[in-house]
Amino acid sequence: MTARIDRLWPDPADQVHDDELMDAVDHDGVRLNFVSSIDGAATRDGLSGGLGGPADKRYFDLLRRVADVVVVGAGTVRAEGYGPMVVRNPRRGQPVFAIVTGRLDLDPASTVFTKAPVRPVIITTERATGKAAFAEVADVVVAGSSRVDAALAVEALHARGLRRILCEGGPSLFGSFLAADAVDELCITVSPTLEAGNAPRIATGDAPPRGMRLATTLRSGDTLLLRYARARSGSES
Repeated sequence: MTARIDRLWPDPADQVHDDELMDAVDHDGVRLNFVSSIDGAATRDGLSGGLGGPADKRYFDLLRRVADVVVVGAGTVRAEGYGPMVVRNPRRGQPVFAIVTGRLDLDPASTVFTKAPVRPVIITTERATGKAAFAEVADVVVAGSSRVDAALAVEALHARGLRRILCEGGPSLFGSFLAADAVDELCITVSPTLEAGNAPRIATGDAPPRGMRLATTLRSGDTLLLRYARARSGSES
């Protein structure tokens, strides 16, 4: 049974349909999607999946369905056990899977590549070695010298016509997007748990504060699904 999602704000509605939820997020931009506990933990037992419930999974899938490309750091791909990027009922064909890795520490024989419905993209650095090993299974994009530059990565995706960019983590990748001032939206699921411990935040690294405005408040039981958009002044708001 599909998890019920109600909209609390800006226009309250009960049991919002998938199409209406997708319509609200079906636009160009760089969107980050994360889950967090009430007390700020981004993982449980080292995995973000431990915090997500049925509503988070439903919304997670819907965000993928409207994306042109799903961007994930290589560490998150390994930790969360990502397979090939296959999305049910995508709006514009299967999204491209773009993996960000500074060291190119990936296996070209992985099903992430060999069973991908569309050719994946690897975003890496000039210094990364072994690029030729991926020539048959992915497009390798260089975006930075010693570390991946998020702004250059976004430019490279735009050059491929990929303008609806969904980033699913991890925290260091989110931090690099913040540092590059490249974040247009954040979708954050607030899981109704207190985790304590020393789990990471959803974003790490150095970046100046960014003002955001609340765009949508959704609820499923005790879980909140919040969407924040970049705060802009004047006619841009």
